[in-house]
Amino acid sequence: MTVHRTIELIAPSGYPHDQEAVHRALKRLHAAGHTIGGADATQRRYQRFAGTDGERAAELNRLADPSRDLPDIVLAVRGGYGAVRILHGLDYEGLQARLRDQPVALVGHSDFTAIQLALLARAGLTTFGGPMLVSNFGDHTVSDFTMHHFWSALTQPQITVSGTIPQAREVDVTGTLWGGNLAVLAALIGTPYMPPVEGGILFLEDVNEQPFRIERMIYQLHLAGILERQQALVLGEFSGGKPYEYDNGYDLQAMIEQVRAVVGIPVITGLQFGHVPDMVTLPVGADAHLVAGAHGFTLTASGYPHLG
Repeated sequence: MTVHRTIELIAPSGYPHDQEAVHRALKRLHAAGHTIGGADATQRRYQRFAGTDGERAAELNRLADPSRDLPDIVLAVRGGYGAVRILHGLDYEGLQARLRDQPVALVGHSDFTAIQLALLARAGLTTFGGPMLVSNFGDHTVSDFTMHHFWSALTQPQITVSGTIPQAREVDVTGTLWGGNLAVLAALIGTPYMPPVEGGILFLEDVNEQPFRIERMIYQLHLAGILERQQALVLGEFSGGKPYEYDNGYDLQAMIEQVRAVVGIPVITGLQFGHVPDMVTLPVGADAHLVAGAHGFTLTASGYPHLG
């Protein structure tokens, strides 16, 4: 039996340029029996953003209002750019008081990483790296894989994701699961919005970035001392980056081998997370256990609020 959920839409970054995708997504969610709030977030525009900085911050801060009923799911409309502009305007104390340990799932990826890491750093809130309204729910064909992992993560007290690519070394570690979009995460280094995670399991993804740019940002994490404080680095999908002739054999795999040689912690590959149709959903800030080796890897997460 399908459980009907209340879903609140937020647009903390760019506006959706594909209104047909918005229509498809809303139609599907309504047809499934879910109650949708905040649909006006899909229509706001200010320059390249889904509203002014004040409007987009207020949209999130409304979740701290005790006079409003909390939704089951807070779903990002899309990524793009703009979340970093509102981090200073969020009511972290109020959001922590209202949302801590509550079964409310804040979900998104890409530029939404900035919101997720800020909420983890400043309010200790666990959110979910997962699908978004336009790119996933509004796709021409919705991925059964993505939807299965999405609803499993939001409704079960523990999730397990795995990959079959043989790994370079045997790994068995535990720690806080955190991460998201590499470019967004790297841009938060040295700010109060970078979570001070020690002994964590860090996962990364990105889109339309060349291997050398990915390497440069990972080096930034390495040289800043962030990677050496983690138990492992798990690489998701780096889609859309096409090699140059100038690269002369330097590709994504060569970049990964270079990273493995310098960062001093296990580097795991093959996580299905990122700007791809088939993606898993991961709780950012949860307890995690990672086992990897010649068989591939298994990543288990628990200890996060779930809808049940």
